[in-house]
Amino acid sequence: MSGLVYLIAGGSLLLAIVLPTLLDRWAVSAPMVLVGVGIGIGLTPLVDGLAVDPVHHRALVEHVTGLTVIIALMGVGLALDRPLRLTSWSSWRTWGSTWRMLAIAMPLCIAGVTLVGLWVGLGLATALLLGAALAPTDPVLASDVQVAGPRTGEHEVDEPDEIRFTLTSEAGLNDGLAFPFVFAALLVAGGSGIGWSDGLEWLGWYAVAKVAIGVGVGIAVGRVLAHIAFRATSRSLRVAERGEALTSLAALLTAYGLAEVAQGYGFLAVFACAMTFRSAERSHDYHAAMHEVTERLERLLTLLLLLAMGVALSRGLLDELDWRGVAVGLGLVLVIRPAAGMVALAGSPGMGGSQRAAVAFFGVRGVGSLYYVAYALGREPDLGSGWLWSTVAFTVTASVVIHGALATPLMRWVGSPPREPAGT
Repeated sequence: MSGLVYLIAGGSLLLAIVLPTLLDRWAVSAPMVLVGVGIGIGLTPLVDGLAVDPVHHRALVEHVTGLTVIIALMGVGLALDRPLRLTSWSSWRTWGSTWRMLAIAMPLCIAGVTLVGLWVGLGLATALLLGAALAPTDPVLASDVQVAGPRTGEHEVDEPDEIRFTLTSEAGLNDGLAFPFVFAALLVAGGSGIGWSDGLEWLGWYAVAKVAIGVGVGIAVGRVLAHIAFRATSRSLRVAERGEALTSLAALLTAYGLAEVAQGYGFLAVFACAMTFRSAERSHDYHAAMHEVTERLERLLTLLLLLAMGVALSRGLLDELDWRGVAVGLGLVLVIRPAAGMVALAGSPGMGGSQRAAVAFFGVRGVGSLYYVAYALGREPDLGSGWLWSTVAFTVTASVVIHGALATPLMRWVGSPPREPAGT
């Protein structure tokens, strides 16, 4: 059996390597193919001895999906070429489309899914958890519509494609900003979060303080590591001169761990750390090297997750899916997210109607949604059920198929340039 597992993993890894180039001109994405391969493997007796049930392996799902997300967040932060200077109002304004998606579109998505959940008969806590888990745009599976990586040296640019920039920066921030709503669901499930005092506690601690701690820790870690990498007095510490790209992994683990110890949001810390590090010596090729390491590791972990999800889909993960789960999933992907995005971006400068529609539509759901469900059920098991996992898995799969099939033709239709390798 172990030899067979290695054979399947090796063949699938080869697929992951060659698929992005092979599928570049087709309305098929690599995640679609990998999920399909996983489903095909699951229909054979080859994996009869493998356990793929997320209900019984919740902790494993939480740790693997969480690691994949923070690696993706580090890559996203390093990939963004547009700077964000905290003391410059003009710099904040260049991120206007991102703030609109975070402050308007995401809460509307959470509210929309929660209302649909209540309409189909879910309890408030479960409906709110479903809304929080499914609201964020995923930084892992949305690569086809995001920026490819940092442009450094002579290739550095200041104005990336607005569609890809908005989707990339939104994905970098909204995973962490969904956490307050996950905690709101946990508070409701535990019998709290209903009175004024509980509401004020949620607002002050979960929605403000933990966000501030996460961002603050990320900025601090990013500044310290950037100073060491680029400007340390000891040449042995200036790792940028040696091109030691594993610093990216040290940075994301340090930022995440320190933020969690300080009771802040680790996801926000990782993204803030990456953005802060990217702001130092912006044209240095070291950023591209660090991004390449995170991207390759993210690709490997994503491969494993997509294969496992495909196997699970064909081995009972959707057994408890019913019309309610289909209504939630398709309602979010086809109605709630596009409508919320269009409301958020109405009148947004620098974007035409077709560009706003593209950003609103491409709210890819993925690994982050699986993480939030696993995280919440580890703290309130009574919230969980096979139906919840079936609904989230269906929504992620529907997003992979719908967005994957439409990414290439729609991005070409709105005039967005193809996703090019970083540094070109």
